[in-house]
Amino acid sequence: MEETYIEEQTYDKVNFKNHPLSKGEYENCQFRNCDFSDCDLSGYKFTACEFYACNLSLAKLNKTAFHDIAFKDCKMLGLHFNSCNEFGLSFSFENCTLDHSSFYRTKITKTIFKNTQLQEVDFTECDLTNARFDNCDLNMATFENSIVEKADFSTAYNYSINPELNRIKKAIFSISGVAGLLDKYDIKIIYS
Repeated sequence: MEETYIEEQTYDKVNFKNHPLSKGEYENCQFRNCDFSDCDLSGYKFTACEFYACNLSLAKLNKTAFHDIAFKDCKMLGLHFNSCNEFGLSFSFENCTLDHSSFYRTKITKTIFKNTQLQEVDFTECDLTNARFDNCDLNMATFENSIVEKADFSTAYNYSINPELNRIKKAIFSISGVAGLLDKYDIKIIYS
């Protein structure tokens, strides 16, 4: 079966659960208010696409290629980004909800997370070098054997990162967020 190549197309308010997106490659396309929840996007290729106010929760991403993708105002619960095609994997997230998603062992350097909820997200063995977490909620997110060198957590909150189990050299933290680096010691920090 021949794969589709679509360029510079806008999809608005499409429910892809009822009308599946043709398998193929999408370049410079916009997806607005679309529902991809529970869809199988395995093997699809998205390049320089924008997703606005879409629901991608529990979509299957096996070997899905995301190159230079912008996700804005999207609901993205339980996604396994660790299943994506690693080659050229790059995206940014703004005003998104990514709770219970996994970036296990992914290399997503320089990724920008802005005003994004990342509760219980798995960043185990993830390379987040130079990533930026701008006003992000990282409550119960897992950082273990992760590389967060030069990452910016200065406005992030609710994180717990063990400096002994992660590479944090030159990462940026605010004074109020330092407690998230000391959680393992079960101590109380009083700000006066």
